[in-house]
Amino acid sequence: MYPSGPGLPASAGRSTVYSLFRATARWQPDATAIEQAGHEWTYGELLEGVDRLAAGLRGLGLVAGDRLAILSENRNEYTLLQLAAARIGALVACLNWRLADEELRHCVRLVEPRLLFASRRYRELGAALAAEARPVARLCAMEDCLGLLGAGAPDAEAPLEDPEQGLLLLYTSGTTGLPKAAVISHRAAIARMTVYRMDLQVAPDDAYLAWSPMFHMGGTEHTLSSLMFGAPVVITDGLDLDAMAEVIGRRRLGWLLLVPASVEPLLERLQQRGTVVRGVKVVGCMADLVPAAVIAAVTTRLGAPFLNSFGATETGLPPATGHLIPVGEVPTDLAKRRSSLCELRIVDAEDNDVPDGTPGEALVRGPTLFSGYWNAPEVNAREFRGGWFHMGDLFRRRADGGIEFVGRSKYLIKSGGENIYPAEIERVLLDDPRVADAAVVRRPDARWGEIAVAFIARNDESLDEAGVEALCRARLAGYKRPREVHFIAFEDLPRSATGKILREALEARLVTG
Repeated sequence: MYPSGPGLPASAGRSTVYSLFRATARWQPDATAIEQAGHEWTYGELLEGVDRLAAGLRGLGLVAGDRLAILSENRNEYTLLQLAAARIGALVACLNWRLADEELRHCVRLVEPRLLFASRRYRELGAALAAEARPVARLCAMEDCLGLLGAGAPDAEAPLEDPEQGLLLLYTSGTTGLPKAAVISHRAAIARMTVYRMDLQVAPDDAYLAWSPMFHMGGTEHTLSSLMFGAPVVITDGLDLDAMAEVIGRRRLGWLLLVPASVEPLLERLQQRGTVVRGVKVVGCMADLVPAAVIAAVTTRLGAPFLNSFGATETGLPPATGHLIPVGEVPTDLAKRRSSLCELRIVDAEDNDVPDGTPGEALVRGPTLFSGYWNAPEVNAREFRGGWFHMGDLFRRRADGGIEFVGRSKYLIKSGGENIYPAEIERVLLDDPRVADAAVVRRPDARWGEIAVAFIARNDESLDEAGVEALCRARLAGYKRPREVHFIAFEDLPRSATGKILREALEARLVTG
């Protein structure tokens, strides 16, 4: 018989992000863990640094369950802080420096960090944000992290052993117009690493190029995944095309994550430099947002298939990142395949499963799933009703098992890899007394995938495009600002029987003129 009862050694199954990283570092202490700007950290060096930094953070008062916020460009200290927090059991709020000041203040007030680490580049803004926390957060310099390493002995307290403890707070756009903080637990991070290895066939000798901002899952999640299973991570300061081309010519890469707006510039730079590709296992992003000819060009240039992905901050690579487009193929069918470790349903408005061929909302369940939004009980109750996470994305299941992306039930604009909800922009526009009403819609764009377009009914004809740009510049991140503005009479805004503006009708006007 199998053992049962309270005597089970339950702790034997409680691996965390830190414990898996530590196990890997002890197994291969001399292997390269992180490389940035010519400096390398071995796994042994990184583990020692993490343990010393954890002791330093405890000395600053950080305990399990506390939040630590980071406002910084990509750098090795970012990862050190995340791993040290993982040891302690603290959560790391990864602040999006692209957001406007008002949005960032909301992000800080929402999670109430005890410490806020800001790099020199964002030091002034970091000081202002630290003052927004209640109680006020202690402001620390990212550059001082290395000083904390030598401040004393490695952390002597026992590491966290609860895999359900939150680790990351990654901010997502919200239908209410303000960002929400998705809680990613150790369990979810470990499961996402497993899918990364299983579905993409990434191995420990496949480097990860961490160029995507570390406030995104692309920069943070796959970096931590790589360090848990022993792969090297090369960190660059954002979309540095020359640095990326140099790495592509020198390192064998697993997944080369790109966003729609980065594909063609990278191809051009590789051509200019005459880069000989060392080896890429898979390249890509959501194929629906990239022209088919560009997909064929990038796979041919890199000699790697294109990952036809569909995931989210809340779910990781699942639910539908299981399909690769072959090298050189100009795809005509962008149907996706279900990811590993993922239960997926497609349902109608009453959460009943729909038959094959019928569009419905994607519902997801599985170990990669996030633990809900921080301090948002009403939203969590709605989005997790019935024990499944409601993604708000519409799919159609085919008889052959393919999954076709149809659209978004929660109207979302994906521009250059960033998520934009119209409510974020409309909230700013409608706050101005010169605006009678406004609606923001999406328009396909060859470079960015989609762009935001604003339709505005005015109370004051003096409001022009320059005035709209000034309004948005003051309160919104650059990527959220409308790329086009159309002024329209109030009575010409198309509405439903309940008075809601019909976005699809406005989209049609963009096509017909």
